[in-house]
Amino acid sequence: MRLDKFMKVARLSKRRSEAHEALEHGRVTKDGKPLKPGYQVKQGDVLEIHYATTFVVLRVLDVPLRVTPSVKTRRPLRNSQPAPRRAVRLDLT
Repeated sequence: MRLDKFMKVARLSKRRSEAHEALEHGRVTKDGKPLKPGYQVKQGDVLEIHYATTFVVLRVLDVPLRVTPSVKTRRPLRNSQPAPRRAVRLDLT
């Protein structure tokens, strides 16, 4: 599946044209190299996506064929970055 379509199907962008534009500007990379919209996504790919305010590294676990309803969404991706540790405050009174 083309990378721009995958980003839409996996809900990494709202529109395919938005994903296409991000790819044209080099905001999606693999192994430090910018990817083109026609890149064929494969299971096991590690992608780096540079959004306006965040940087996401993810591993493709599955390549869905179409957009699925959010209730039945399978997890096609796994965030490769460790989750930030959060301080938990307990009120014991």
